[in-house]
Amino acid sequence: MSLPFEKPIEDLEAKIRDMRAYAAEQEIDLASEVEALQDRLDRLKRDTYENLTRWQRVQVARAAGRPTGLDYLQRTFDDFTELHGDRTLGDDPAVVTGLARLAGTSVIVIAQQKGRDTKENIHRNFGMSHPSGYRKAMRMFDLADKFRLPVIALIDTPGAYPGLAAEEQGQAWVIAESIRRMSQLTVPAISVVIGEGGSGGALAIGVANRVLILENAIYSVISPESCAAILWRDAGEAEKAAEALRLTARDLIALEVVDRVVDEPLGGAHNDPAGAMALVKQALVEELAFLASMSPEQLLESRYKRFRVLGRFQAVAAA
Repeated sequence: MSLPFEKPIEDLEAKIRDMRAYAAEQEIDLASEVEALQDRLDRLKRDTYENLTRWQRVQVARAAGRPTGLDYLQRTFDDFTELHGDRTLGDDPAVVTGLARLAGTSVIVIAQQKGRDTKENIHRNFGMSHPSGYRKAMRMFDLADKFRLPVIALIDTPGAYPGLAAEEQGQAWVIAESIRRMSQLTVPAISVVIGEGGSGGALAIGVANRVLILENAIYSVISPESCAAILWRDAGEAEKAAEALRLTARDLIALEVVDRVVDEPLGGAHNDPAGAMALVKQALVEELAFLASMSPEQLLESRYKRFRVLGRFQAVAAA
């Protein structure tokens, strides 16, 4: 399913397909015409995706067909073995964790998982974790320190689950505890925002030495819809809220909230999942090699300094 702003691209692609089919059927040479249309399509794609508004990038970050956390675990990593349960209450399917290899290096992986369709979205609770999901993540942090394995976290959630049961189980406390525990890791930690990074639900596994974000992913303290509902009492003002939140990769790299933007294939990750996952793998291998030479003390210090200076403000003199 195409996004609203992709309709002109979709129409031109259909025209090229029709022209090729007509040429084959009539046994005539339309190669030059097809080539001209293809050049026009390439220019249209570049112009469209290089100049997306913030709200359009929100739509791309949520697009159907975009690789999920489990897609990365199964195709970017080798020998992925899932580990279930938080050893306290249950096993949250919105968080997938386990052991894997990345270019031959053994790692601990933690991925927030949305569904690929309606049925799986319901099973995965649309990527919104219960407290058991964050306890499972903390269990992985403990294993990482015990066996000296780097941690790689894949962020893709609209936020932690806000339901009554989650609150009764201490959702806020568990998120805070996960942030604290991850900040104390003595092994390299890399977090990648692969889709939607929302609020404390994302930050709970985002306290890493290096924080990466895909070109069309978003990372924000609140969703545009929720922000609009609070500020303007109208969730329909989400586009206005997205502009104010400055939640795109370009915004975040300028604000130094993230350390690196990972390019996506032309047309976005949802149009070329394999290409997007290959680019993420390359970035992870490079970042892991950079962190591998650092001692536990250096890793702790660099992580502390990274978050200690986070955020900017402008002082305004009193009238």
